[in-house]
Amino acid sequence: MPAFSGLFAPYWKSDARGAIVGMTRYVNKGHIARAALEATAFQTREVLDAMNKDSGVDLTALKVDGGMVFNDTLMQFQADVLGVPVIRPVVAETTALGAAYAAGLAVGFWEAVEDLRANWGKDHEWTPKMDADHRAKIYAGWKKAVTKTFDWVE
Repeated sequence: MPAFSGLFAPYWKSDARGAIVGMTRYVNKGHIARAALEATAFQTREVLDAMNKDSGVDLTALKVDGGMVFNDTLMQFQADVLGVPVIRPVVAETTALGAAYAAGLAVGFWEAVEDLRANWGKDHEWTPKMDADHRAKIYAGWKKAVTKTFDWVE
């Protein structure tokens, strides 16, 4: 549980702290690494669940960007825990791309935002392979682990 400086959205618990729970004597460094990847996917799901609830609009796909999107294991697990496709664009560093687009729009290189949409392309898509019962079971385990990090700071 990566809560080294608290748990924020959707919990808003600054007194939470990082923890590794559920270990047995058979756990090795590979399990710890996998747990770190899975934590990223579960935290993403929690934020997206809150967004779905607040907006009343269900997520139908997740477009991803950044360095972690090149980890195929993480992207497949993200699709599995969300139950929707995860899509990586050809240009995965969209922060830099967005700055370039803003500059290009400002100087008239592109006339409108609609011109930019033609530049977007899909590199890879992961579809969910996990059955709904298993998804619910592992997510419940995640939620249980989250509660173990609460109230560490007095």
